[in-house]
Order: sequence, then C-alpha cells, then structure tokens
Amino acid sequence: MIDLRSDTVTRPTAAMRAAMAAAPVGDDVYGDDPTVRRLEQRLAGDLGFEAGLFLPSGTQANLVALLCHCQRGDEYLVGQEAHTYKYEGGGAAVLGSIQPQPITQAADGSLPLTALAAAVKPDDPHFARTRLLALENTWHGRVVPQAYVVEAAAWARSRGLAVHLDGARLYNAAVASGVPAADLAAPFDSVSVCLSKGLGAPVGSVLAGSAALIAQARRWRKMLGGGMRQSGLLAAAGLHALDHHVARLAEDHARARRLAEGLAEAGYAVGGCHTNMVFVEVPVARLPAFASHLDAHGVRASIGYLPTVRLVTHLDLDDAAIDRVIEVMRAFQAARP
Repeated sequence: MIDLRSDTVTRPTAAMRAAMAAAPVGDDVYGDDPTVRRLEQRLAGDLGFEAGLFLPSGTQANLVALLCHCQRGDEYLVGQEAHTYKYEGGGAAVLGSIQPQPITQAADGSLPLTALAAAVKPDDPHFARTRLLALENTWHGRVVPQAYVVEAAAWARSRGLAVHLDGARLYNAAVASGVPAADLAAPFDSVSVCLSKGLGAPVGSVLAGSAALIAQARRWRKMLGGGMRQSGLLAAAGLHALDHHVARLAEDHARARRLAEGLAEAGYAVGGCHTNMVFVEVPVARLPAFASHLDAHGVRASIGYLPTVRLVTHLDLDDAAIDRVIEVMRAFQAARP
C-alpha cells in the first residue's frame, strides 16, 4: 500500500531500530532513564528552552501545556481549525475545565489581531478568564508567517497572556522557510514538537518550556497516565530522528510539489500544496467511487464526507510511489462521466 493518509504512518528505519535496540534505559517515572533525559535536554536546548518533557503523544503534550498555563474556569484563544481545538477530543474542556475560545483563521493560519482583541474577556465574574493564546505551525501544512507570530506573541504578552505553540510539524516549517527552529520557537512560553510525524519516530512528543513549567508538566503527565518506564527505547528513536531526519524533510516537500503538479496536469483542482501536504478537490458525489478506486489500486488517503482530500508525503514514499499515485488518480479522473 502507498499510504498518503498522514505522515504518522511512517515506520522506523533499520538504522532507527538499531538505535532503539542499543539505547541505555532506566525507569523514566523515577527520572532514571538516561536516553529520555538526553532527548529532553537535546530538544529543549535546540529550541532555546530550559527544559523538556517526553510524552506519549502530541495530544497529551498540548493538553499538559494547556493545563500548565490555565486553571479551571480559564479560557484559551485558539484557531477554529486548530488541532488543539478541533482534533484532540475536547480534552482541555473535558479534563481541564478550560474553555476554548475559537477564532476563525486567515488563509495563512494566522488569527487576526483584531479578532483576538475582541475575544479577550473583561475581568468580570460573568466570563471565563482569558489566559493563553495557542498557535499552530505548520497549520494544514502552511508555514505561519514569522512576522505575524512575533507580533501576535507581543500582543498576547501586552494583555498578560501566555503563548503556546503546537509545533507538531515545527521542523517542516523550519526546513520550508529556512528559519531555524529555535527562531520559530523563540516567541513562545511553551512548544510541543511531535517526533512521530515527518520525523519518522514510532511514537512520542516533547514539550519544551521553562524549568518551572516542565516541573508542573511532569506532575500533569503522571496524572494523565503518561508516565512510561523504560521509554528510552522510544526516546532513542526521537534522537535518531533529530540527527538524521530533519534535513530530509525537504524531500517530502519536493515530492508533495511533484504530486500537486501531476494531479493538476491530470485535471484535478488542487486546493493547495504546503510543505508535505497536498489538497485536492473531489466532488462529494464521487467520493465513494474515488475511495474504492484508490483502495483497489493500493493507495490509501484520508477520505471523509467533504470534497477536499488531503494527501501527505513522508519518508516511506519515494519518487516511484508518487508517480504511481499520479497514474492511479489520473485513471480515475479520465473515467469520470
């Protein structure tokens, strides 16, 4: 199968598996796993923060960050289409009693400052207390303009708000923009980075922030059941990814561009190509047939009930796979009524 559903479907390379097998380990809940400590220190240092915390997932990393920044009855400002709001099960509200205040995003993933300003609640017992601005980079594959990020973070601090970045694909943004990841992370109080997407590790994310915030995050991780034992086996995969899989993200971006160009030539309306994501339009009435056609020809994609289909490139796809996808999708387009 050629799997374009997400870059989370990647499998560890042989070299990554070897690094995992050789990792020295200990009990991480006791703080004894040297490989986990090394990963946490490495990523925090790379991004310019005092400390880091290894967590099982990006969803948990974002939730822990929100729990650190907000108390019960607080709210956070977040994009209407942001992962932390729309795709993480409502965890902040359900588990933290933190109210999300969604803001409609601009086409580049930014949240207009005028809309943010209008959403901040006055200090009045009728309202939830606005405490945090949460941004995402990349967003739907788009690199959010750094000038906007700097301006938005400065605005947030002028209002007494903390700033968190869901940087699940932060390294895609860094490679695509040519801006170092540390610079992209600099405006934020906390940043979560996913190791199991484009970087290709099997599992895990790291939350980076101040030493005080990470100490608090460690307690929340334990409460949420995120404490793992000999997790150096997993942390070793993350270290290998940081050493060997960052620069190669440019290959995924190039293959996404090749895919977008090929599908446009085949007659598809390509809604956008951003870093490693391609968005194509398929009429809703044809979605079931489209899904069946792809499946019959060994191609997987995330196909739901909307006409926009997202295709994601990653390290398990080579040039031949991209050419095959174009061929399969061209055949479907050619057979349309």
